[in-house]
Amino acid sequence: MFPNGYLVEERIGCNVEAASKKRVLEQLGQRLAEAVPDLNQDMVFDALLERERLGSTGLGKGIALPHARMPHITEALAAFVQLPEGIDFDAIDNQPVDLAFAMLVPEEATDEHLQLLAKLAQMFDNHDFCSELRQATTAQDLYQLIQQREAIISS
Repeated sequence: MFPNGYLVEERIGCNVEAASKKRVLEQLGQRLAEAVPDLNQDMVFDALLERERLGSTGLGKGIALPHARMPHITEALAAFVQLPEGIDFDAIDNQPVDLAFAMLVPEEATDEHLQLLAKLAQMFDNHDFCSELRQATTAQDLYQLIQQREAIISS
C-alpha cells in the first residue's frame, strides 16, 4: 500500500498543458510544494531538475517518474500529471512523455524510496492501465484509476 497521504486528488492534474520537460517539472513541483509548508515550488523544481541532470527519469512508453530527496518532509509525497500531448523528456526510448508521476521522499529514506519507485515502475508497466490514464477526463478519474491499480499490485 502507498503510505497514508502519499497521493491525494489535489495533487493530480488532468489535461495539463506543458510544452517542455522543465514546464512539467514546474507543474509537478507546484503540486508537491503545496503539500508542505516549508517547501516552495522553486525548491522542489530545483530538486527534481537536479535529479534529471543525473539521467532522465523518462522510463519509456510515454511515462516519466521524476523523483528527489528533500529536507523538510517526513513522509513520501507524490503528484501526477496527464498531458494532452507528449513532450520530449529524454526518455530511454526517445518517445514523448504524456504521463508523469513525481515523488519526493525524506533525505534519509533510502529503502522506502526504492520500494516506491519499484512499485510505480510495476504499475506503469501495464499497457491497459496507462491507456485508461490517457483516456481519463478528470483528476478524480485519474486518482481512482491509480488507487485501483495500486490496490491490485499490493494484494
